[in-house]
Amino acid sequence: METIDKIKQQISENPILIFMKGSPKLPSCGFSSQASQALMSCGEQFAYVDILQNPDIRAELPKFANWPTFPQLWVEGELIGGCDIIMEMYQQGELQPLIKETAEKHKNAE
Repeated sequence: METIDKIKQQISENPILIFMKGSPKLPSCGFSSQASQALMSCGEQFAYVDILQNPDIRAELPKFANWPTFPQLWVEGELIGGCDIIMEMYQQGELQPLIKETAEKHKNAE
């Protein structure tokens, strides 16, 4: 499978997905750590891809997303942004309802 197809499949199969360095429990960079902490504190399940374990995705995703850095948060197939945007949304109380509503919608769909 082509890397871009793999990325598209991951994004389409996971309503809340973060591409990050490491895992939410063991992040490998400060930005990924902050972003995954904010997501975890929303209290909903989300998927993640460790780009350090997937160098092909690490190389291709920035071009595909037109976003140069990691982490990248995708919600329902749309790029929300990186660490700064995630933290800003979290502090302004915008991230929590977005994550909750998305999770609810997809729990009902299963």
